[in-house]
Amino acid sequence: MLSRIMAHAEPALASETAEDASIAYFAAMETFGASYLQTRLYRRPAATLTSASHWAAGGFITRLAPADWPGSPAFDYVCFECNPLLGAIRESRTRYRFSDFAPRNRPQFGVYWEALGEAGINDALCSTSYGADGAIASLHLGFHEREFTAEESFAIQMAGLVLTERLMNLTTPPPAAIVRLTVRERDALALVAEGKTDWEISVILGIAEATVRFHVDNARRKLGAVNRAQAVARLVNQRLI
Repeated sequence: MLSRIMAHAEPALASETAEDASIAYFAAMETFGASYLQTRLYRRPAATLTSASHWAAGGFITRLAPADWPGSPAFDYVCFECNPLLGAIRESRTRYRFSDFAPRNRPQFGVYWEALGEAGINDALCSTSYGADGAIASLHLGFHEREFTAEESFAIQMAGLVLTERLMNLTTPPPAAIVRLTVRERDALALVAEGKTDWEISVILGIAEATVRFHVDNARRKLGAVNRAQAVARLVNQRLI
């Protein structure tokens, strides 16, 4: 088994750039019917993990897909409207399939699989490595209709983990997004942390109550918090107050 894994991974190990390693791995997998590849190296979002924050983390290395799929309605749907794969990141999974988080027998994922079908993806085998300071290197390897034995899946995904570890060595993820609050947003939320009411904050800052609510809500959204209490906790955690 080890020799089989290494045979799959060797082209990626011999490559000198992250993009070349990704392409070399895909070429080795084409004999198994691989139809799609995406590799990324990014940092886990500091804000709540959502489709939007996951995408905004960036770090895309290579995407091999039909030319008209990226940016299409189907692409936007699986990236922003229905992205069950966030579950894999929340659980820190290292090996999984798309179908582990979007079972084909669940009606709510029917449109999801139709959208993936436009890219020739019947299912995908995925590998993810987790590094220091929230770094995440991921591989999504899509296939046309093909059933794999447990041994084949294991070998492909383990070789994928060799690739994602290699990506960690060949490049660095973009810096974690820095939350930038205006002075008013920070001051208003800091006063919320002290237990002040909107009216009290308006008097202290010399602004209208409606303006206080505007600044606090802006700060909450920038911090990816669901309410004021969580926003205050994140402000403290990020040492912004």
